[in-house]
Amino acid sequence: MYQESEKSYWSRFVDFLRKYFNLDADKASEEEVRDNIRKGVEFRGTNLWVLIFAIFIASIGLNVNSTAVIIGAMLVSPLMGPIMGVGLAVGVYNSELLKRSLRSLGLAAAVGLATSTLYFWISPLSTAQSELLARTTPTIYDVLIALFGGLAGIVAQSRKDRSSTVIPGVAIATALMPPLCTAGFGLAYGNWAFFWGAFYLFFINAVFIALGTFLIVRFLKYQKIEMVDPKVERRAKLYIGLVVFLTMVPSVILAYGIVQRTIFENNAQNYIDKVLAFDGSEVITATSTYSRDSSVIEVMLVGHTVSEEAIAVARNQLAAYHLEGTRLIVRQAGADNATFDNSTLQNVLRSNTEILDEKNRQIAALQQLADRYLSDTLPAADISRELGTLWGEQIERVSLAKAPVFTAEGRVVDTVIFCSIMPASGISLQPEDRQRLTDWLRARTKMKRVELEVKSSALAEQ
Repeated sequence: MYQESEKSYWSRFVDFLRKYFNLDADKASEEEVRDNIRKGVEFRGTNLWVLIFAIFIASIGLNVNSTAVIIGAMLVSPLMGPIMGVGLAVGVYNSELLKRSLRSLGLAAAVGLATSTLYFWISPLSTAQSELLARTTPTIYDVLIALFGGLAGIVAQSRKDRSSTVIPGVAIATALMPPLCTAGFGLAYGNWAFFWGAFYLFFINAVFIALGTFLIVRFLKYQKIEMVDPKVERRAKLYIGLVVFLTMVPSVILAYGIVQRTIFENNAQNYIDKVLAFDGSEVITATSTYSRDSSVIEVMLVGHTVSEEAIAVARNQLAAYHLEGTRLIVRQAGADNATFDNSTLQNVLRSNTEILDEKNRQIAALQQLADRYLSDTLPAADISRELGTLWGEQIERVSLAKAPVFTAEGRVVDTVIFCSIMPASGISLQPEDRQRLTDWLRARTKMKRVELEVKSSALAEQ
C-alpha cells in the first residue's frame, strides 16, 4: 500500500514536470525549422549589405562609447543565421548544410573584420573606450552566456510562433558584433592583444551558440539527414567535445585571473584604508598592481614623516588582509627615499587644483546667496532701537516686516515695508505723529512703500 501511494506521488510529479517543461506542445515541424535556419545561412545580396551596415553602426558605437548604438547594431546583425546553421547541420548530420554554414560564417567574419578595420583606420578617434575594452578579455561567464543564449535561440526558432523577442534578445546578450568590430580596431592600430582577445570572444560566442543549437536539436530528436556509421558518429561527438573543451579552457583561466585580481584589489583597498591611516599623514595616491608572482601596493604619503618602524608594522599586517607575498612601497614627501616622477606629481597637483577650484566655486555661490539674503533682510532690531530713542516712552512694541508685492500672475512688481506699532499704555498717536513715523521709516529703509499700523492703547493694556 505504501509503495503504491509512493508510486502515485512520483507519477504525479513526473506528469507535472512533463506538463510544464514539455517542448513538444507548440513545436513547429522539422522541415519548417530547417527551412527558416537555411534562409539565414546564406550571405549574399541583402544579408551581406545588412551585415556591412551593421558593422559600421557597431564600430561607430564602440568608437563613441554609445551602448544604445551598439545594441541597435546587434539587433540589425544577421550573424546568428550561419552559426545556428552549423549547430543544426551537426545535429542532423547534414554535411552539405555544414559546409554552407561554415563558408557563410567565414565570409561574414572576414567582411566584418575588413569593414571594421577600414572604419577604425580612417576614424579620427583612436582612444580605446570602455565598450571596446570590455570585449578584449573573455571569461567563462561569456561561455555560459553564449551557451544559454544558443539554447534560448534554437528553442524560440523551433516554435510555431517565431514573433517573440527571444531571437533579438539572444543577439543582444551574446553580442556577436562588438567583439568582431573590436578585433577590427586591433587590426587597424596593430594592437594584437585587442585583436586576439576580441576574436576569441567572437569564436566563443559562435562555438557555444552552435553547441546550444546542437543540444536542442538532438533533444527534440530531429531526423538525421545522412545515415552515419556508429564509429563515425562517436568520433564526431568526440571532436565536438574536444572543440568545446579547448575553447572553454582559456576562458576559465582568464576568469580565474579576473576574480583573483578583483579580490586582491578589494583587499588592498581595505588594507590601505585601515592600516595606512597614520596620524598626521595622508595617502594622496595609491596603486594596487596584481600579479600571480609578486603583487605590489604603492602609496604616496604627505604630512608628518612616518617612521620605518611604523611602516614595518604595517607590512607585517599584510597577511591579515590576505595579501601574502605582496610588496608594500611607501613614498613620503620630504623623505630621503622619496623619488616621485614628474607625471605623478603633476597629476596630484592637478587633482588638488581641481578640488580647490571646485571649493572656490562653491564658496562664491554661497557668498552670492548670503549677499542676496542680507540685502533682502530688514534690520528690524536696529530700527526698533532707533524708534525707541526717538519716540521715548510713547511706543511699547514694534513689529517690522519686508515683503514682495505680486500680481495675479505671480510676478513681483514691488516691495513693501509693514510696521505695526503698539503705543504705551494711555498713549494715543495723532495723525501727524503717524505721518512723521511713516516718513521716517521711508527714509530709514529707503523704501517708498511703507504700511503703518497703530494698535489701540486698549489692545496694549490687554
